[in-house]
Amino acid sequence: MSQTVTTRPEGSARPLTEAYDTALLDLDGVVYAGGNAIVHAVESLATARARGMRLAYVTNNALRTPDAVAAHLTELGTPAEAEDVITSAQAVSRLVAEQVPAGARVLVIGGEGLRVALRERGLEPVESADDDPVAVVQGYGGPEMAWGRFAEAGYAIARGVPWFASNTDLTIPSARGIAPGNGAAVEVVRIATGAEPQVAGKPLPPMHRETILRTGARRPLVVGDRLDTDIEGAFNGGVDSLLVLTGVTDGARLLAARPEHRPTYVDADLRGLLTGQPEVAEAGGAFRCGGWTATAGEERLELEGEGPALDGLRALCAAAWTAAGEGACGLDGGKALARLGL
Repeated sequence: MSQTVTTRPEGSARPLTEAYDTALLDLDGVVYAGGNAIVHAVESLATARARGMRLAYVTNNALRTPDAVAAHLTELGTPAEAEDVITSAQAVSRLVAEQVPAGARVLVIGGEGLRVALRERGLEPVESADDDPVAVVQGYGGPEMAWGRFAEAGYAIARGVPWFASNTDLTIPSARGIAPGNGAAVEVVRIATGAEPQVAGKPLPPMHRETILRTGARRPLVVGDRLDTDIEGAFNGGVDSLLVLTGVTDGARLLAARPEHRPTYVDADLRGLLTGQPEVAEAGGAFRCGGWTATAGEERLELEGEGPALDGLRALCAAAWTAAGEGACGLDGGKALARLGL
């Protein structure tokens, strides 16, 4: 798909709740972290829903079932039903079902979310490589995942059984910080077997297809905290995105983003859904947003002015992305970001 290279965050005169019909929300790092609601998330989502925006929760975490995720969201104060939740377990199960016979046995290396999704597709989850599986499916199994599960995957893959992975996120947010994600576990099996899995989750097309099939969204807005999954997934799907700074992405990573990792909009948290977005204007090679003006020097990004820090960050993004073009900006933005407290 040929796409125009994004060189600055876009503005929106209308609140995003009016510009888009459905918010495709990531969970970890956006709505909650370590099971606890992120600040401003609950009230922002309630307001977005009251304004008529449909909320769908799209997660690469294959551990929990949609029922369990919906129950957790409801407990946090964000009422949700199972059909509002789309998981990478569902996406990978559809991918497997398209390639194996109906009713086939599938070796599960992961949690209950994978087992439920496989049964939904008419497949039979099994626990051992000796159960004659026709496929191996690996998803996040939680911090207590037993090492022996990776061995079962290796035994089956060595016999020529095709390998599928729900996602390859190397990390996952937790209440105590950033923890190893399913991608780290996939690397264990990859190193041991030399095999390559078929991957379904964000940012790849199977996850976007699953999301659109289940939500019927016509004007979706992807909302996430990760450049390499949420934002790249939106890029691959040809839809707009909002990056919130409540998860793993910081200012330095954002300024260095390659074209496929550049969001349409940037905001601090989910309150960004409820407002318009300020325009970033160019004049004589400088980029202005609010009271800030950013330029790209020979070695570093320069920032002058005052005002809300996010406006300064948006201006810096425009200077960095324009200078980088189709690559990643290598200019030093540390001093400018420090001035913004980012």
